[in-house]
Amino acid sequence: MNLENEMMKAEVLIEALPYIQKFNRKIIVVKYGGSAMVDEELKRKVIEDVVLLKLVGFKPIIVHGGGKEISKWVDKVGMETNFINGLRVTDEATMEIAEMVLNKVNKNLVNLVQSLGVKSVGISGKDGGMLKVEKKFSNGQDIGYVGEIKEVDAKIIHTLLENDFLPVICPVGVDDENNTYNINADDAACAIAKAVKAEKLAFLTDIEGVYKDKDDPATLISELEIDEADELINSGFIGGGMLPKLNNCIDAIRNGVSRVHIMDGRMPHCLLLEIFTNKGVGTAILKKGAERFYGKDQ
Repeated sequence: MNLENEMMKAEVLIEALPYIQKFNRKIIVVKYGGSAMVDEELKRKVIEDVVLLKLVGFKPIIVHGGGKEISKWVDKVGMETNFINGLRVTDEATMEIAEMVLNKVNKNLVNLVQSLGVKSVGISGKDGGMLKVEKKFSNGQDIGYVGEIKEVDAKIIHTLLENDFLPVICPVGVDDENNTYNINADDAACAIAKAVKAEKLAFLTDIEGVYKDKDDPATLISELEIDEADELINSGFIGGGMLPKLNNCIDAIRNGVSRVHIMDGRMPHCLLLEIFTNKGVGTAILKKGAERFYGKDQ
């Protein structure tokens, strides 16, 4: 036995202890998407992380996307995938495929969670009338059955959490006429986190976090108060897909979520490293004056 290695493992556990104590019985929403959903090995590591969070006393909720998988199936049936301003144009036939694919992804994730010994239930925003939406337009353009969330009824989520289930949610909702709509998974995760007053919202993405200079990886920001995040946006430093994500983060914190984490889902066990270590691996966005965790040991 290598005693030095065993001592390092013990130190890791001790470092995690204050975080486990602080967030015990608190809700954490994990938005799961990007490359970590496509690579089977990464997928297992993400689910292992979430299961561990559950087993040490957190109350995790997974909200997942499925854009790459939807595109694959749209192509398979010989239909075209069209995007306007980065949003998928979703006609009736595309919506039908999207819902089938998202439900398939959902049940696969449930199966994976349960294979690791935790009870899980997969639901969509249609279940229990959880996600009520209205039609979303992109700069005034009609993009079909894409929904903007206007209301979240979190009763079914709380029922599952209280009964020790891990909810896995796919971003499909209904309007007042019961038409089915696809919802951007980031928007769904943000709305759900606000509705359940989550302690944390974690975005697994295909980038390391928020950069002061998007072209320089050395400028990764570990912690960012929402005023500083606003400043970055207003000064034009943030662009592309990070802009709506950062706006979602700011909105979540202004509506009761304590901390939002943006991290690289391509890094194995990034969720554990970000939540349970003093350094973290992504960017944590927090409300003004909140306790700063990272860099304590530096």
